[in-house]
Amino acid sequence: MKVAVVGATGMVGEVMLTVLVERDFPISELLLVASERSVGKKLSFKGEEYTVIGLETAVAAQPDIAIFSAGGSTSLEWAPKFAERGTTVIDNSSAWRMDPTKKLVVPEINAHVLTVEDKIIANPNCSTIQMVMALHPLHEKYKMRRVVVSTYQSVSGTGIKAVQQLENETAGIQGEMAYPYPINRNALPHCDVFLENGYTKEEMKLAREPQKILDDRTFSVTATAVRIPTAGGHSESVNVEFHNDFDLGDVRKLLNDTPGVVVQDNPDTNTYPMPVYAHNKDDVFVGRIRRDETQRNTLNMWIVSDNLRKGAATNAVQIAEYLVHNTLV
Repeated sequence: MKVAVVGATGMVGEVMLTVLVERDFPISELLLVASERSVGKKLSFKGEEYTVIGLETAVAAQPDIAIFSAGGSTSLEWAPKFAERGTTVIDNSSAWRMDPTKKLVVPEINAHVLTVEDKIIANPNCSTIQMVMALHPLHEKYKMRRVVVSTYQSVSGTGIKAVQQLENETAGIQGEMAYPYPINRNALPHCDVFLENGYTKEEMKLAREPQKILDDRTFSVTATAVRIPTAGGHSESVNVEFHNDFDLGDVRKLLNDTPGVVVQDNPDTNTYPMPVYAHNKDDVFVGRIRRDETQRNTLNMWIVSDNLRKGAATNAVQIAEYLVHNTLV
């Protein structure tokens, strides 16, 4: 496989390179690609030094797979140019997710929808991925009616500038601001830009993407997304109403038997998911599993995952693995 990583110098790009090594992805030739200001930089991969190249050079090289994490505008402009040359693009931005002609894929759930004709494949939003990983097996058995989710999202989801803001504020240093307010010792109910309906783009991603991934519009999702001063890992409080009743023991077993999901749920020993435990792991952790006592057939859960790994880089690499394994590239 000739593989291009587009956005290789960014936070997610760096994690993608780590995941490619860890999972021993078959690479015969690696192209590290970034914007013009990063062209010529040197990056290391498996002990070898690589020089960062520009997008035009990468397109001309006709890689088999291009994994993008370079922002929506870059993806909109350049993903089709790669696709025209026969490259399969796996895009981590929001650019193509709700395009009806593009597949939105979490491999454990719906990789089977992919075909050799799919030349631009969308990677879902990080918060969506961890939520649907837990909801999918429960929806299969109990059928969801409505989901209410509140997220507690790491500054790493915004990018390096936000991580630097948190580090500066923690150290008492004045510096560049990624947010309109301080994030240290604070919580901002403001992830992404506000839309006309009063929700943010992040909240609407959580509302719309699960329906597409699960290929089911019979349930609804409403979301509130909050940025908190953690350096890595997103957390979610999820309240889900089902059409059918459930047994809590069965719920825990269903989740524990789901590949990629780990149940951490023992109040007696203070065992529950936290970002500090999810750091650098690919699993989705679920705990605080309990019945909503105010409403029939309704469950509460707490879901945590490393947003840079399963929420971004790992999911993209898993898509690439599926394509290679099933000879779709």
